[in-house]
Amino acid sequence: MKKPEIALLGLLIIVLPLLSKAQVLKDGKLSLNEDGSRYVKFTIVNQTWLRNTTFNEGSTVFGYAKKNGWDIGIRRFRMQFFGQLTDKVFIYSQIGENNFNGIADRKFGFFIHDALGEYVVVKNKLSLGGGLAAWSGLARFASPAVGSILGVDAPLYQQSTNDVTDQFLRKLSVYAKGKLGKFDYRLVLSNPMAFQKAASYNAILSPDVANFSSKPPKLQWNGYVQWQFLDQEANLTPYMTGTYLGKKKVFNIGAGFVYQPKAMWHLSTNKADTLETNMVQLSLDAFYDSPVGIEGQAISAYASIGYFDFGKNYIRNLGVMNPANGTTRKDIINGAGNAFPGYGTGNVFYAQFGYKLKDNLLGKTTIMPYISLQHSDYERLKQGMNYWDLGINWLLNGHTSKLTVAYQNRPIFIAGPNGKGEFSNRKGSTIIQYQVFFN
Repeated sequence: MKKPEIALLGLLIIVLPLLSKAQVLKDGKLSLNEDGSRYVKFTIVNQTWLRNTTFNEGSTVFGYAKKNGWDIGIRRFRMQFFGQLTDKVFIYSQIGENNFNGIADRKFGFFIHDALGEYVVVKNKLSLGGGLAAWSGLARFASPAVGSILGVDAPLYQQSTNDVTDQFLRKLSVYAKGKLGKFDYRLVLSNPMAFQKAASYNAILSPDVANFSSKPPKLQWNGYVQWQFLDQEANLTPYMTGTYLGKKKVFNIGAGFVYQPKAMWHLSTNKADTLETNMVQLSLDAFYDSPVGIEGQAISAYASIGYFDFGKNYIRNLGVMNPANGTTRKDIINGAGNAFPGYGTGNVFYAQFGYKLKDNLLGKTTIMPYISLQHSDYERLKQGMNYWDLGINWLLNGHTSKLTVAYQNRPIFIAGPNGKGEFSNRKGSTIIQYQVFFN
């Protein structure tokens, strides 16, 4: 029996006995007692992409040169199963896959995202938990609720160690979280996963560029706090809503951090010594999401500034569901396909804005255009890195059924004589995404 079949069988073994005891079905929850305070809940989301990409120069697909092309893929497929089993005990799990396209490994990507248990110490104020979890620090969208994000992707740079020393942003962690009035907090102690198991693993040490250390990692501290001025947001799970589509009036200011001693290393200038450095990341952000008209109009706005220290000249590319897997141009810092320098040592500014038009604009549907920008001043690059994403959401039924057309534009950097990246040109991708979300 293969892993996906085992996972589904295990889910059924858990769910079916609970279904037999359930008394009431309300708001998608199966109540386990009369007042509904004990329950189990199941959700599912699927996001399918049809995309046209102008590839980075030199890109190849299994050795064949390719300049541009169409591809179809499943960006995300997720199933959540969680429940309040007693007044004190909460359990949460999520399984699924990401980035499954025509060049991905088959029958492989279905994996456990989250598996955690939690105990309420003081109701609403303090809960303690542990497991494989997305409770994390740094910024609001370090743990995005993907079914409600404004565009086709959240600001992925905030998931700063994604699949390097974690499992697709989830970390083996213990955590404390809660709300003290309008103050919402999470504090997390994580055990980073071995860098040797990452797809980006490289054991070569350099005096010019830092990389993650191959030594057994030290524990990582991270946290995020926010002051919620208006409507209060739930913190039952770690995932934070992208936009409420005018259903709430939210204004938050937040701050976060990630810190890991001796996480990075590089050679000294004379190559005689290995220098170890700490990984430090800091952020400030603000989120505003509110109705603005009497006919259902709403706005959603978010901005964040961040400081990232991965060590000397560190840079890492981000290529979502990359349609290429090779390159003949080793001088291009971006690498192949649709990749661009998304992570690095330096400062990052990010902002996004969306406007939802009135309800029932097109029959019973409406639209919500948006735009976002990531501007990064990375130590490795001579110029700033500007990544644009703009699009239109056609809200067929809110987040439950929506069609998004997006255009993403990225810069290309070529290594100069001293190894610093120099801006060359820009490439783009057009994406059509259809989302189905049962929540």
